[in-house]
Amino acid sequence: MRKKPRAAFGLLAGALLCVAPQSWAAAPPVQPLDAAVADPAYEVLVFSKTAGFRHSSIDDGIAALRDLGTANNFTVDATEDAQKFTSANLAPYEAVVFLSTTGDVLNDAQQSAMEQYIEDGGGYVGIHAAADTEYDWPFYEGLAGALFHSHPAVQQATVRVEDRAHDATAHLGDTWQRTDEWYNYRANPRSTAHVLASLDESSYSGGNMNGDHPIAWCKDYEGGRAFYTGGGHTDESYTDPAFRRHLLGGIRWAAGMTDADCRPETGYRSLFDGTGTSGWKQAGPGGFTLADGTLTSHGGLGMYWYQAEEFTGDYSLKLDWRASGDDNSGVFVGFPASDDPWSAVDNGYEIQIDATDTPDRTTGSVYGFQSADVAARDAALNPPGEWNTYEVRVTGERLELFLNGRKINDFTNTDPARSLRQGHIGIQNHGDGDEVSFRDVRVKQSGGGTPGQRSGEVKGVGGKCLDVDGAQTADGTGIQIWTCNGTGAQNWTLTDDGSFTALNKCLDVSGGGTADGTRIQLWTCNGSGAQKWNPQPDGTVRNPQSGKCLDASGGTWNDGTPVHLWTCHTGPNQKWTLP
Repeated sequence: MRKKPRAAFGLLAGALLCVAPQSWAAAPPVQPLDAAVADPAYEVLVFSKTAGFRHSSIDDGIAALRDLGTANNFTVDATEDAQKFTSANLAPYEAVVFLSTTGDVLNDAQQSAMEQYIEDGGGYVGIHAAADTEYDWPFYEGLAGALFHSHPAVQQATVRVEDRAHDATAHLGDTWQRTDEWYNYRANPRSTAHVLASLDESSYSGGNMNGDHPIAWCKDYEGGRAFYTGGGHTDESYTDPAFRRHLLGGIRWAAGMTDADCRPETGYRSLFDGTGTSGWKQAGPGGFTLADGTLTSHGGLGMYWYQAEEFTGDYSLKLDWRASGDDNSGVFVGFPASDDPWSAVDNGYEIQIDATDTPDRTTGSVYGFQSADVAARDAALNPPGEWNTYEVRVTGERLELFLNGRKINDFTNTDPARSLRQGHIGIQNHGDGDEVSFRDVRVKQSGGGTPGQRSGEVKGVGGKCLDVDGAQTADGTGIQIWTCNGTGAQNWTLTDDGSFTALNKCLDVSGGGTADGTRIQLWTCNGSGAQKWNPQPDGTVRNPQSGKCLDASGGTWNDGTPVHLWTCHTGPNQKWTLP
């Protein structure tokens, strides 16, 4: 990535990241970042060429982006000249904003320059009609995440904010009432992008995405970063402080000035969604204050633990957290039920949150046992005042820790008196003066397994599942995509040695072939290269022996569409969400 260094720790960027009202009309003015954690100066290119419908709001959008740049230390160059798209011209920019572009706006050479820019770590921000652009350029469709299908009349709708940790949405409440022109998209981007906000289709007329209607998302793509928001049709959007802050967060993330977990996320259930604390219990002194969907620690040493359920087998725990300054807290896993917070310390494992302690006791460490990869941690960590996301992934007695989507620790329990595979989870309130906040605690379980493996659905294009045809077990049974139904034909176990198994047999390239279109089938496991698969950061799954990708065939993906081997191109039919 092109991420420039920022101070790892500093004062709270309070004015920016305090909770905003639910309605945009009452939102506070956009403030510049606190000087103590200000971004380094950088440059953004705003591109607004149109070859189709031209939005009257483009000029207002450029003016708003210039204002945001002046207040937040980035320079905006605005152009409608496609000749700007050469490798040399794009190189100085940390992000390129496609502001309501329409139609075919770049020629082949210019497209190649944009592709190279992204592959070199550049950032893309798409606003509104950026999804109504370059329909015949597959790379761009993947970059934008989804393309325009249709829209109803401009009207007010309820936006559901799904991620309140990303800088583009952390200032919003759980819902956001605003008026705009709400696009329907040709495909649902949820399987290939991380959805930040979606539309409640019951709150307005004309939505046609069957109740799952993403409207803003982010994704890592081909070495770069891509953020898209469907808002921005109306002139008034660009004087709306909440929408302007939304754009600022998208630009900052795409430019690498802040981090977030932008991996696709499906299958999690909430343990704390901000609306209540059922199932949770305080152990020890101090506690947590609940306000605006956020738990904030005070006093201690104590722990708030989820007593309603003990987690066994393999699971992934995700939660969002924010420190106010040099504060201390942690996330506990694998401890027995107890009202004594020291029981979690003595019998479980703590994932530390503390900016300035020793390496085995600082942010990202398994407290007292193993330091994080400090370089990876520092590259992914947002400073005090900004939100971070942890994923604690437990597979057997292995604990993998991801910070804002980047792996920073990999620890294996060898203590026979402890077990990661059985126990409760909790969050720590460390003591007076330590103020750490938490949002959106969620978990996904895969129902057991052994060290080095995880099980569940493999979801592909259109949210359909990788499926064994007819749940048959004979060697040579075909593999297809099918509406997810929870059956064993769709329950895949992924192991560290690269095999994908279902119904006790392996995902296999027929005959060990390498040609485009080679059939993918079920076969008795034999450890050969035809049965090895390597998930990639861009969402593709590659067969190393052939160098080609798992691909849902054709261009119309219905139940029963066969899966085959194909040259990797990162299109939507080659993106898979793994358990």
